[in-house]
Amino acid sequence: MSIRRLPEHLVNRIAAGEVVERPASALKELVENAIDAGATRIAVKLAGGGTDLIEVTDDGCGMSPPEMALALERHATSKLPDDEIDQVSTLGFRGEALPSIASVARMTLESRVRGAEGWSRVVDNGALISEGPAALPPGTRVRVEQLFGRVPARRKFLRSARAEYAASLDVMKRLAMARPDIAFSVEHDGRKALQVQGGETGPERVAVLTDRALAENSVAIDFEREGLVLGGVAGLPTFNRGVADHQYLFVNGRPVKDRLLIGALRGAYAEMLARDRHPVVALFLQVPADQVDVNVHPAKTEVRFRDPALVRGMIVSGLRRALDEAGHRSVQRPSEAALGMWTSEPAAPPAPQLWDAEPAYAPASQPHYNYASVQDRRPSFSAPPPLARAEPAIQPVPHSVRHPLGVARGQVAKTYIVAEAEDGLVLVDQHAAHERLVLERMRRAMAEGGVASQGLLVPEVVELDEPGCDRLEARASELSEFGLDLERFGPRAMLVRAVPAALGKGDVHALVTDLADELASFDEALSLKEKLDHVAATMACHGSVRAGRVLSVAEMNALLREMEVTPHSGQCNHGRPTWVKLAHGDIEKLFGRK
Repeated sequence: MSIRRLPEHLVNRIAAGEVVERPASALKELVENAIDAGATRIAVKLAGGGTDLIEVTDDGCGMSPPEMALALERHATSKLPDDEIDQVSTLGFRGEALPSIASVARMTLESRVRGAEGWSRVVDNGALISEGPAALPPGTRVRVEQLFGRVPARRKFLRSARAEYAASLDVMKRLAMARPDIAFSVEHDGRKALQVQGGETGPERVAVLTDRALAENSVAIDFEREGLVLGGVAGLPTFNRGVADHQYLFVNGRPVKDRLLIGALRGAYAEMLARDRHPVVALFLQVPADQVDVNVHPAKTEVRFRDPALVRGMIVSGLRRALDEAGHRSVQRPSEAALGMWTSEPAAPPAPQLWDAEPAYAPASQPHYNYASVQDRRPSFSAPPPLARAEPAIQPVPHSVRHPLGVARGQVAKTYIVAEAEDGLVLVDQHAAHERLVLERMRRAMAEGGVASQGLLVPEVVELDEPGCDRLEARASELSEFGLDLERFGPRAMLVRAVPAALGKGDVHALVTDLADELASFDEALSLKEKLDHVAATMACHGSVRAGRVLSVAEMNALLREMEVTPHSGQCNHGRPTWVKLAHGDIEKLFGRK
């Protein structure tokens, strides 16, 4: 078989396979062209998830008829005037999108330059059908119909219309976040799906497009290092999601999905989130053009950095610093489901006790009463003692600026501290909070040279399997820097002589067993200092105040004061919140006062 040059229409279809994977890909290319044209308003109409119709209208600079003809040819673009591909500042630059889309769909391209007449060109699956004058305001309108209509092999691999619409909407959200100065609107099957106004700030646009609660449950990012600038917003660790779909990353204004950046996010939130939870973030990274290569993927969704380690370290450091400054902050407002548990609802009257004068039955005509979900019941001789205790409110409520978590007023179920703040009621999970405090103490101690140890009066023997003992023995010198002094005691046992002083009277057997399991998942080439958070978190969990322990008011207040000055104290080592607040307004709603 001889080598031959492929015909133009086939070349375009091959290119379409690289650039136009699905309707969302075509939409992305068209909207990026509108942004590069200097548009201030971009309107998108979709039908059938984008497979039946994609229409993008902008008020950009527009094109003249000769430029429109040239734009439908491959590798024709206005975005590389000096051939410096490593200095690209626009979203598009390859010149493949329009001819590729036109080769697998019916495309109507209409454009008008200010001060001139409009023009239209219709291309049906690569063939020019018609062209002529068109009436439209200054700008460009691109209409794509029946995408892959004549390529059944490609169309049958598309997902449902609903799934394709979701992908298209996600593309629009990312592009809208990248340019808060531009107004965007999206209409699907005649229904308005998205609309944002131009001139917004970055955090405002991110909150509108993700979750409006993000504005009050996030920290601002503003970090610079060696010519790189990192900005954006990052949700508090307690403001998280079950999927990673709420992570938006932009490099020089370009939405990207990069493994390096995603890995940096995981590193920044390590030990602050449970493994199955994901942060809500929108990061905007500005990198000198000669430090990043955007020409590594046909769809331009991936980038390559000249110094990946610098970028990753900057993201981790910037996020960590911002989260450290957040201090004790947590998602303060409980969920609506939790508040709903307190609302009044119809309930049966309490059963009468033995000494009640009323009969055990009620007449049929007796009206029904509403009882609160949390009811005051009459005491009975068989009832268990209450699980909560309150202290006299002797101490005045402190000023919220000085003590945001207030003063302790009592303890519930030997697990939760009830505190009164100036602006509401604070509930604290004592075990989760103290676990975070112990972890941060150990981090500080390690940064200052090592963790202080407390010798055991009687060394404790911990029996393990032989591989577990081997792992601990190999790491014994490193564990001693954490304050844990242990040595081999036979083939299947370890002798513990000292434990970290910060842990107090913890369960030594459980601590050593868990550490042996943790070491099994570590790379032998890594030192424990590189896994500091994992080791310290394991130790902190065993050294924290347990649920079920009765605390004095002084102990509770000491815990609250330390939380207020400790970084990340708003969430435990597993990502769960350590405290929540019922604002005065929420309490008034529960009692029908508001």
